[in-house]
This record gives sequence, C-alpha cells and structure tokens, in this order.
Amino acid sequence: MSVAESVRIIDSHTEGEPTRVVIEGGPPLGSGSLSERRARFRDSADPFRRMVIDEPRGHEAIVGALLCEPEDSTCAAGVIFFNNAGVIGMCGHGTIGVAVTLAYLGRIDVGRHTIETPVGKVEVDLLSKNRAAIENVASYRHAADVRVDVDGLGTFMGDIAWGGNWFFLAKQAPCALTRANIPQLTMAAGRIREALRQQGITGADGGEIDHVEFFGPPVARDAHSRNFVYCPGGAYDRSPCGTGTSAKLACLAADKKLAPGETWIQESIIGSRFEASYRTAPEGRIVPRIVGDAWICGDGRLIQQVGDPFGHGLDPRETA
Repeated sequence: MSVAESVRIIDSHTEGEPTRVVIEGGPPLGSGSLSERRARFRDSADPFRRMVIDEPRGHEAIVGALLCEPEDSTCAAGVIFFNNAGVIGMCGHGTIGVAVTLAYLGRIDVGRHTIETPVGKVEVDLLSKNRAAIENVASYRHAADVRVDVDGLGTFMGDIAWGGNWFFLAKQAPCALTRANIPQLTMAAGRIREALRQQGITGADGGEIDHVEFFGPPVARDAHSRNFVYCPGGAYDRSPCGTGTSAKLACLAADKKLAPGETWIQESIIGSRFEASYRTAPEGRIVPRIVGDAWICGDGRLIQQVGDPFGHGLDPRETA
C-alpha cells in the first residue's frame, strides 16, 4: 500500500462492542462463496487484517467487517468478519453494526434484509436507524456437562454449543461478574480455553472452541443473566455477544428452560443488553433472534505511509 492509497472505514459500537466496517480499499478476493473468500482473506491478506485491527490504528476489542459482493444477488451485502486473532465465522454484534452502517450509508432502509456470512445467510430486521434484530444461523448444543481440568483453578463443568462460533459455557464463574474482576475473569477464561485445547475437547468435526463464557446474576431487575465472554484474541466482549447469546439460548432450549418465542434478556459485563428469543429448527436446532442497538462513532480513512515501521500493525501480545 503506497501513501496515495487508503482504506475507508465506518466505525460503530453495538452495546459497547466496536465494529469497524471496511467500505473501500479491501484486498481483492475474487468470486465464489463467502467461505472460499474468507479462506483467501485468511491465507493472503493477513497484513491487511492487522493494519485495520491492530494498534496503532485499532485495538484488541475491535471486530472488523469486510463488505463483499454477495454471491446471492438478493442479499443486501456479503461480509467477512475478522479480529486481532484472525478470521471468524460469524459475529452477532458485528452484523447489527453492519446493518446500522448500511443504513447510515443509505444502502438499506428500515425493513427486512439478508446478509451473507461465511457460515450462512443471516436475516436482519432493521427496526430503526440504530436498532436491529438478527436471525442468526441455526444454533445448537453439541455436548452437555463437559468436564475440563484447569491447572491452578480446578475443574470446570460446562456445555459446548454452536452459535456461529464455538463456545464453552461454564456452569460456574471463578469470581463475581463485575468490572473490577475483568482481569481475573480474562485470566481464568484464557486458561480454560488452553485446557480445552490440551485435553482435545472440541466442537463438532474437531472445531476449535475459541470462546469461553461465564454467567452470573444480572444487575438490572428485568434481565435474566449477566455474562462475560472471552474472545479468540484475548479481549472480552463489551456487548453480551450475539453468537454467545445464541449459544446460551441453544442450551436453555435443550434443557427446556426457555420456550420458543419467550424473551431472554442477556446483560453484559458492562451492563449493556440484548433481547433474545428463538424459534425451533430441524434436527434439534434453534434459530436465535437477537435485538440490540448500534451507533455510528467514526467515518474516515486509514492511511499506511511508505516506510511506516508499524504499517501492518502492532500487536501488543507479541513477545518477539
């Protein structure tokens, strides 16, 4: 990328969790399915990913969303999600952010739209310029009451569920879910994820469980639960996490603790919230509906000047 080139981005946050949508200047990925293009992005465009996400232009909590031409022309857009660890399959808060961004750009109006992702098509109801409901990909519980032994922390029991990404939903939290305990929660979740990897515990077809979720009592009286979600790159989700809430709904449905159409209010570690419900799907799966607000907070360009020693980003986690 030369000094004359730049990347246009729109920044938003969904219930506190940032999304950076790449509007112009993304890498050429050719045609084909979003899954195929995601693979090309992963294999050939990692410097671009790092430039968009990492410091000094970004930070660990940002989720990137590369707008692409959809394979199905009836869809409003195609999108490939990525973060500071690599590409990801689906992002619930990010899809809400993409919908609000498309509305901000005048590309969609209030109403129902379809967005293509690498893991399937997602239906979006744009309810207002800042509020959207997504019907996520079919979600399900893969395994219940899985035991994982964690050095220094003891044994954790939890469910493994798919909500667009793989989650370990722990039955107990290592401490109270408060902002003051975020460092301790982050440490524990990272060690659980590493223990899952070391002990060969995976999702279906060997899928890596790269998200860990803790739960506790909510602060708001009308909420049902508070969560802490640990993401693949080591950051915590400021929102209640769309795919994590979908995984939670799948477990609640499997345990017959939440009926189809019944509302579940999921509160995040910072107190933001999603309103969630589901309808049944074939093969014991559910289709989650997640409702949340997103707000535009930036409209600009990222510049990479020739000779910039950190032109491709700076990841503070790197030790070499």
